[in-house]
Order: sequence, then C-alpha cells, then structure tokens
Amino acid sequence: MAVDLSFFQSQTAQQLRAESRAKDLLLLLGHRGVEVSEEDRERIVGCGDPDVLGLWFSKALTATSTAEVFASDGESGADAG
Repeated sequence: MAVDLSFFQSQTAQQLRAESRAKDLLLLLGHRGVEVSEEDRERIVGCGDPDVLGLWFSKALTATSTAEVFASDGESGADAG
C-alpha cells in the first residue's frame, strides 16, 4: 500500500516548518544573549524559506549579533551594519 506523503511537500507544510525554524532561531538568540530588534524579529518571523532560516540558525550558533546572522558569506558582522 502506497502512503500519500504529498502533505509534507505542500505549501502548508513548508509554512509550518518555516514558523518552527523561526521560533527556534529566536529562542537560540535569546538564550545566547543576542539582542534582537523588533525589525530583526519581523525579518525572522516573516521569512518563509526554511532553508534560509536553517542557514541563519547555523550562523546564530556562534554569532554575537543579528548582523552576523544575516551577513552573506564573505561579509563580517562589523561590515553588515
């Protein structure tokens, strides 16, 4: 018997994953003592791409500011604003 896994690839599933990753990212930043402005919080919560949120989460493991989290590869946190 085949199992229908289409839900896990649906827009709703993508949105749920993004919301979960955004919450995890904000929790991590809070536990690490990284200040998150309202603008940065909105950027994180408003991001609907689980892959981008995953990248930001990885950066947040060692970042000391949200500028470091959002910096492109090759940018330093100081240059990111």
